Amino acid sequence: MTTVVREGLRQEVLEANLAIPRVGLATLTWGNVSGVDREAGVFVIKPSGVPYEALTIDDLVTVRLSDGAVVEGDLRPSTDTETHRCLYLAFPSVGGVTHTHSIHAVAFAQARRDIPVLGTTHADTFNGPVPVTRDLTEEECAKDYEYNTGHVIVDLLDGADQRAVEVPAALVAGHGPFTWGATARKSLEHAIICEAVADIALHTMTLAPTTPPPRHLLERHYTRKHGPDAYYGNPAAPLTR
Repeated sequence: MTTVVREGLRQEVLEANLAIPRVGLATLTWGNVSGVDREAGVFVIKPSGVPYEALTIDDLVTVRLSDGAVVEGDLRPSTDTETHRCLYLAFPSVGGVTHTHSIHAVAFAQARRDIPVLGTTHADTFNGPVPVTRDLTEEECAKDYEYNTGHVIVDLLDGADQRAVEVPAALVAGHGPFTWGATARKSLEHAIICEAVADIALHTMTLAPTTPPPRHLLERHYTRKHGPDAYYGNPAAPLTR
Protein backbone atom coordinates (compact mmCIF):
# COMPACT_ATOMS: atom_id res chain seq x y z
CA MET A 1 0.00 0.00 0.00
CA THR A 2 1.39 3.38 -1.04
CA THR A 3 1.69 5.96 1.71
CA VAL A 4 0.34 9.32 0.57
CA VAL A 5 2.70 12.13 1.52
CA ARG A 6 2.52 15.82 0.85
CA GLU A 7 2.70 16.63 -2.86
CA GLY A 8 6.24 17.31 -3.97
CA LEU A 9 7.90 16.05 -0.79
CA ARG A 10 9.53 12.99 -2.35
CA GLN A 11 10.85 15.03 -5.29
CA GLU A 12 12.21 17.68 -2.94
CA VAL A 13 14.00 15.07 -0.83
CA LEU A 14 15.43 13.42 -3.94
CA GLU A 15 16.72 16.73 -5.34
CA ALA A 16 18.25 17.71 -2.01
CA ASN A 17 20.09 14.38 -1.73
CA LEU A 18 21.35 14.60 -5.32
CA ALA A 19 22.69 18.09 -4.57
CA ILE A 20 24.93 16.89 -1.72
CA PRO A 21 27.82 15.66 -3.90
CA ARG A 22 27.22 18.38 -6.49
CA VAL A 23 27.92 21.12 -3.94
CA GLY A 24 30.89 19.25 -2.46
CA LEU A 25 29.40 18.21 0.88
CA ALA A 26 30.03 14.48 0.69
CA THR A 27 32.50 11.81 -0.35
CA LEU A 28 31.06 8.53 -1.67
CA THR A 29 27.68 8.09 0.11
CA TRP A 30 28.53 10.08 3.26
CA GLY A 31 25.40 12.16 3.61
CA ASN A 32 21.62 12.13 3.67
CA VAL A 33 18.59 14.42 3.61
CA SER A 34 15.07 13.81 4.85
CA GLY A 35 11.79 15.69 4.78
CA VAL A 36 8.80 15.28 7.08
CA ASP A 37 5.06 15.24 6.47
CA ARG A 38 3.72 15.86 9.95
CA GLU A 39 0.09 15.55 8.91
CA ALA A 40 0.76 12.06 7.55
CA GLY A 41 3.02 11.23 10.49
CA VAL A 42 5.94 10.12 8.31
CA PHE A 43 9.22 11.32 6.87
CA VAL A 44 11.03 10.44 3.65
CA ILE A 45 14.78 9.73 3.68
CA LYS A 46 17.62 8.47 1.52
CA PRO A 47 18.28 4.71 1.64
CA SER A 48 21.48 3.49 3.24
CA GLY A 49 24.60 3.23 1.12
CA VAL A 50 23.02 3.92 -2.29
CA PRO A 51 25.39 5.98 -4.51
CA TYR A 52 24.00 9.39 -5.39
CA GLU A 53 24.46 8.78 -9.11
CA ALA A 54 22.19 5.74 -8.85
CA LEU A 55 19.55 7.25 -6.56
CA THR A 56 15.98 7.51 -7.87
CA ILE A 57 12.73 8.69 -6.37
CA ASP A 58 11.57 5.07 -6.04
CA ASP A 59 14.57 4.28 -3.82
CA LEU A 60 13.51 6.74 -1.11
CA VAL A 61 12.22 5.21 2.11
CA THR A 62 9.19 6.41 4.07
CA VAL A 63 9.46 6.04 7.84
CA ARG A 64 6.79 6.44 10.50
CA LEU A 65 7.55 9.33 12.81
CA SER A 66 6.09 7.80 15.94
CA ASP A 67 8.16 4.61 16.09
CA GLY A 68 10.67 4.60 13.22
CA ALA A 69 9.01 1.73 11.34
CA VAL A 70 9.49 1.62 7.57
CA VAL A 71 6.08 2.02 5.94
CA GLU A 72 7.15 2.24 2.32
CA GLY A 73 10.28 1.30 0.38
CA ASP A 74 12.21 -1.85 -0.49
CA LEU A 75 15.58 -0.64 0.80
CA ARG A 76 16.89 -0.02 4.29
CA PRO A 77 16.75 3.65 5.28
CA SER A 78 19.86 5.63 6.12
CA THR A 79 21.67 4.49 9.24
CA ASP A 80 21.14 8.05 10.53
CA THR A 81 17.35 7.71 10.31
CA GLU A 82 16.82 7.59 14.05
CA THR A 83 18.82 10.80 14.51
CA HIS A 84 16.54 12.54 12.01
CA ARG A 85 13.47 11.14 13.79
CA CYS A 86 14.70 12.37 17.18
CA LEU A 87 15.13 15.90 15.82
CA TYR A 88 11.67 15.89 14.24
CA LEU A 89 10.09 14.77 17.50
CA ALA A 90 11.98 17.35 19.57
CA PHE A 91 11.59 20.42 17.36
CA PRO A 92 8.16 21.15 15.80
CA SER A 93 9.61 23.82 13.50
CA VAL A 94 11.85 21.33 11.69
CA GLY A 95 10.60 20.18 8.30
CA GLY A 96 13.84 18.78 6.89
CA VAL A 97 17.17 17.45 8.17
CA THR A 98 20.54 17.12 6.44
CA HIS A 99 23.62 15.25 7.63
CA THR A 100 26.98 15.37 5.86
CA HIS A 101 30.64 14.76 6.51
CA SER A 102 31.80 18.01 4.92
CA ILE A 103 35.49 18.55 5.58
CA HIS A 104 35.70 21.84 7.46
CA ALA A 105 32.63 21.33 9.64
CA VAL A 106 33.86 17.84 10.52
CA ALA A 107 37.23 19.32 11.48
CA PHE A 108 35.50 21.49 14.09
CA ALA A 109 33.46 18.49 15.27
CA GLN A 110 36.60 16.37 15.63
CA ALA A 111 38.35 19.18 17.49
CA ARG A 112 35.23 19.44 19.69
CA ARG A 113 35.03 23.16 19.04
CA ASP A 114 32.07 25.36 18.21
CA ILE A 115 32.22 27.19 14.89
CA PRO A 116 32.63 30.74 16.24
CA VAL A 117 30.89 33.84 14.95
CA LEU A 118 33.77 35.77 13.38
CA GLY A 119 31.88 37.89 10.88
CA THR A 120 28.67 38.83 9.17
CA THR A 121 28.68 35.86 6.76
CA HIS A 122 28.10 33.59 9.74
CA ALA A 123 25.61 35.98 11.38
CA ASP A 124 23.46 36.13 8.25
CA THR A 125 22.19 32.61 9.06
CA PHE A 126 23.26 31.56 12.55
CA ASN A 127 22.36 33.70 15.55
CA GLY A 128 25.34 32.49 17.55
CA PRO A 129 28.09 29.89 17.24
CA VAL A 130 27.33 26.55 15.65
CA PRO A 131 27.67 24.48 18.83
CA VAL A 132 29.32 21.12 19.36
CA THR A 133 27.78 18.39 21.50
CA ARG A 134 29.33 16.46 24.32
CA ASP A 135 30.75 13.01 23.56
CA LEU A 136 28.29 10.15 23.69
CA THR A 137 28.84 7.76 26.57
CA GLU A 138 29.82 4.12 26.12
CA GLU A 139 26.26 3.13 27.03
CA GLU A 140 24.77 5.59 24.53
CA CYS A 141 26.93 4.12 21.77
CA ALA A 142 26.16 0.52 22.71
CA LYS A 143 22.37 0.86 22.52
CA ASP A 144 20.19 3.14 20.37
CA TYR A 145 23.32 4.92 19.13
CA GLU A 146 21.69 6.87 16.31
CA TYR A 147 18.72 8.00 18.40
CA ASN A 148 21.10 9.02 21.18
CA THR A 149 23.04 11.04 18.63
CA GLY A 150 19.87 13.05 18.15
CA HIS A 151 19.41 13.29 21.91
CA VAL A 152 22.80 14.93 22.48
CA ILE A 153 21.81 17.58 19.92
CA VAL A 154 18.47 18.10 21.66
CA ASP A 155 20.23 18.34 25.03
CA LEU A 156 22.72 20.82 23.58
CA LEU A 157 19.83 23.12 22.60
CA ASP A 158 17.95 22.47 25.86
CA GLY A 159 15.10 21.07 23.76
CA ALA A 160 14.18 24.66 22.83
CA ASP A 161 12.53 24.97 19.43
CA GLN A 162 13.38 28.68 19.19
CA ARG A 163 17.07 27.91 19.63
CA ALA A 164 16.76 25.36 16.81
CA VAL A 165 15.21 28.07 14.64
CA GLU A 166 17.91 30.64 15.37
CA VAL A 167 20.88 28.26 15.00
CA PRO A 168 19.71 25.51 12.63
CA ALA A 169 22.86 23.40 12.91
CA ALA A 170 24.93 21.47 15.41
CA LEU A 171 28.16 19.50 15.36
CA VAL A 172 28.15 16.05 16.92
CA ALA A 173 31.48 15.65 18.69
CA GLY A 174 33.89 13.47 16.76
CA HIS A 175 31.30 12.92 14.04
CA GLY A 176 30.02 15.83 11.99
CA PRO A 177 27.30 18.37 11.26
CA PHE A 178 23.55 17.99 11.31
CA THR A 179 21.49 20.86 9.94
CA TRP A 180 17.78 21.43 9.67
CA GLY A 181 15.19 23.86 8.38
CA ALA A 182 11.56 24.38 7.50
CA THR A 183 11.96 22.15 4.44
CA ALA A 184 14.38 19.52 3.17
CA ARG A 185 15.76 22.06 0.70
CA LYS A 186 16.30 24.61 3.48
CA SER A 187 18.11 22.06 5.64
CA LEU A 188 20.49 21.44 2.73
CA GLU A 189 21.03 25.18 2.32
CA HIS A 190 21.98 25.39 5.98
CA ALA A 191 24.45 22.50 5.47
CA ILE A 192 26.07 24.43 2.62
CA ILE A 193 26.31 27.55 4.78
CA CYS A 194 27.60 25.61 7.79
CA GLU A 195 30.45 24.20 5.71
CA ALA A 196 31.22 27.60 4.20
CA VAL A 197 31.42 29.41 7.54
CA ALA A 198 33.53 26.59 9.00
CA ASP A 199 35.96 27.01 6.10
CA ILE A 200 36.03 30.79 6.53
CA ALA A 201 36.51 30.48 10.30
CA LEU A 202 39.48 28.13 9.90
CA HIS A 203 41.13 30.54 7.46
CA THR A 204 40.46 33.47 9.77
CA MET A 205 41.85 31.66 12.80
CA THR A 206 44.93 30.65 10.81
CA LEU A 207 45.68 34.24 9.83
CA ALA A 208 45.49 35.65 13.33
CA PRO A 209 43.77 35.31 16.68
CA THR A 210 40.59 37.32 16.41
CA THR A 211 37.63 38.54 18.37
CA PRO A 212 34.11 38.75 16.94
CA PRO A 213 32.85 41.99 15.43
CA PRO A 214 30.56 44.16 17.59
CA ARG A 215 27.37 42.40 18.63
CA HIS A 216 25.22 45.14 17.12
CA LEU A 217 26.70 44.45 13.66
CA LEU A 218 26.07 40.71 13.94
CA GLU A 219 22.51 41.29 15.18
CA ARG A 220 21.78 43.62 12.26
CA HIS A 221 22.89 40.98 9.78
CA TYR A 222 20.79 38.28 11.44
CA THR A 223 17.63 40.37 11.86
CA ARG A 224 17.64 41.76 8.33
CA LYS A 225 17.10 38.18 7.12
CA HIS A 226 15.09 36.69 10.00
CA GLY A 227 12.20 37.70 12.20
CA PRO A 228 9.23 40.06 11.83
CA ASP A 229 11.29 43.03 10.58
CA ALA A 230 13.35 41.11 8.01
CA TYR A 231 13.82 42.93 4.72
CA TYR A 232 16.34 40.81 2.78
CA GLY A 233 15.26 39.26 -0.52
CA ASN A 234 12.06 39.30 -2.54
CA PRO A 235 9.51 36.75 -1.30
CA ALA A 236 7.31 37.21 -4.34
CA ALA A 237 10.16 36.52 -6.78
CA PRO A 238 10.57 33.02 -8.28
CA LEU A 239 12.98 30.72 -6.48
CA THR A 240 16.44 30.38 -7.98
CA ARG A 241 17.51 26.80 -8.45
